[in-house]
Amino acid sequence: MTGDDASRRAGRRSTALKAAGLSLACVLVLAAAAAGWAYWQLNDNITSVDINSALGDDRPPKATPTPTDSAEELPTEALNILVLGSDSRSGAANRKLGGGDSEGARSDTAMVVHIDAGRSGATVVSIPRDTLVTRPSCPLEDGGSTAQVHHAMFNSAYAVGGPVCAVKTVESMTNVRMDHYVEIDFAGFAKLVDALGGVTVTTEEDIDDEDSHLTLEAGTHHLDGERALALARTRHGIGDGSDLGRIGLQQTLVKALLAQISATSLFTDPAQLYRVADAVTGSLTTDTGLDSLTELTGLGRSLRSLSEDSVRTVTMPVVRAPWDPNRVVADEPEASELWESLR
Repeated sequence: MTGDDASRRAGRRSTALKAAGLSLACVLVLAAAAAGWAYWQLNDNITSVDINSALGDDRPPKATPTPTDSAEELPTEALNILVLGSDSRSGAANRKLGGGDSEGARSDTAMVVHIDAGRSGATVVSIPRDTLVTRPSCPLEDGGSTAQVHHAMFNSAYAVGGPVCAVKTVESMTNVRMDHYVEIDFAGFAKLVDALGGVTVTTEEDIDDEDSHLTLEAGTHHLDGERALALARTRHGIGDGSDLGRIGLQQTLVKALLAQISATSLFTDPAQLYRVADAVTGSLTTDTGLDSLTELTGLGRSLRSLSEDSVRTVTMPVVRAPWDPNRVVADEPEASELWESLR
């Protein structure tokens, strides 16, 4: 081989390497752009409400940090999150799934999620929407306020004053500070279940509910998003037809979703991870402390050790209201003792 041949081959090799390097650089730039677009898209999905500014300082105190011997850098204070499922009427998807007309929304499901200091366990407390409470005066966006009302249905707080009044009512009845607020609507819940590949639940009795359009025999079923939502809304086809029966089904769904998330390799499947993130953020309303992917991801990472076995589901103790058999009131002192354990 002559010196000229070697020189030409070296030149071709250099050109090929440069081309490969340029191609790789283009792929990396495109990947970074796609990731940036995805982040912007998901971040822009989230709707937020500045609850802290609306309620000011007249609230229960925040949890006191608890010393821990763990070498891992985990939060040392407990966290309480009010999670609402709303029957929003906005959007064709919500109307198709039973959200009704285009005006208004109610808090169809209400849960206080208490996450232990160190993030090793959690307690989910369901509040029956038919509970009669003293609804406090709540600030409104126009500068006015709602009137205090005794013996109001719990879910009326959201109807008259939105997330701010829902949080204030929960804090008033529990004396527990809600550190965060999370709301997801019908369509968002159904999309989340579908993005996870469905959810497997076991029912202990036959269900036949004309209102939720769900018919299931007792046993184990793998449900898609629409049927899982119907299960979460079912009340007339089980037990005595009260909200307490529906809460039992919702708590079963919470455990089943945790099991499905644990069984799904989200972080090794970017496409599915995006679908799940898009499903969640697209129908999510939070307080301003959780209104970005960075904040939501940080919370999620702190909860990575939680499993269905470390999550306890309970219902706020209630009894039938003496003056209205279709409503319930807090069963004292048991209800107060439960809330005390979450402070």
